[in-house]
Amino acid sequence: MTPQMPTTVHVIAGPTGAGKSALALRMASEVGGVIINADALQIYAALPVLTAQPTPEDLAAAPHALYGVLDPAGPPCSAGHWREMALASIAWALAAGAVPIVVGGSGLYLKALMEGLAPIPDIPEAVRACAAAERTRLGPEAFFAEVRRRDPTLAARLHAGHKARVLRAWEVHEATGRPLSVWQTEPPEGPPPHWHFAVTVLAPPRPELYARCDARLLVMLEAGGWAEAARFEADVAAGRLPEGPPSARALGLAPLRAHIRGELGQPEAVARAQADTRHYAKRQGTWLRTQLRPGPRIALKKPPPGTPGGGL
Repeated sequence: MTPQMPTTVHVIAGPTGAGKSALALRMASEVGGVIINADALQIYAALPVLTAQPTPEDLAAAPHALYGVLDPAGPPCSAGHWREMALASIAWALAAGAVPIVVGGSGLYLKALMEGLAPIPDIPEAVRACAAAERTRLGPEAFFAEVRRRDPTLAARLHAGHKARVLRAWEVHEATGRPLSVWQTEPPEGPPPHWHFAVTVLAPPRPELYARCDARLLVMLEAGGWAEAARFEADVAAGRLPEGPPSARALGLAPLRAHIRGELGQPEAVARAQADTRHYAKRQGTWLRTQLRPGPRIALKKPPPGTPGGGL
């Protein structure tokens, strides 16, 4: 069989506010690219302003994929689920003769795409619901003790406060009869071997990044962010959204909702939302610096033109 020629898949990573989306748009216009989302919140059809999803002008400028495609009331999108969708989107772009440009700051998504994942079967939704109910019934500490009994190897790396990871360990053991730590020793299912990932990590100086995060939040609020937060709060209160859906993790949303409920003054809510964004950007930058496959790092002191605050 004739080996396939190497195919380049561009990856643009970096913390929130670093200018990823603006750079991706510029690249897409130059090379004929399709922009593929790798952000764990932009994938939901909710809060397009507060999660900085592409604007109508962005969508007209270049093809986009995996933005706003999941039900915000549905289960969280795992790295495995996103990876399946991303592989299909990349294959679609390549078949259309376009250049795939994967953009986002969700490090686990990017790592899953480039390095693969252990072949863990999909967990039925009924098992996920049972895990959540059992944790509520037992309490975090007792539930973690049960996970430690089932999977002591994995539990040694966790504590009861690691809610999502502890639930995942319980779910996998319950659904498959094997500890998650055993599944993780299986050879990962990697991407097609002829794909080459060209990784660009945006790394603005921290003071510049923080200033950009603060300014971008104000732009979002003026562009409809307050109204989005109010609708979200109303949907939760009316039962149209469950309390704590995945999209509730949108940066800054919690203090905005607290203001809408009358629990915080507006200046304090805005200041807390800005602080939440800065703290998340710092954590993202640290993770990408230490965990993502090495690639060129671009220190952007000014955002690319045309996007307030430099985009994502």
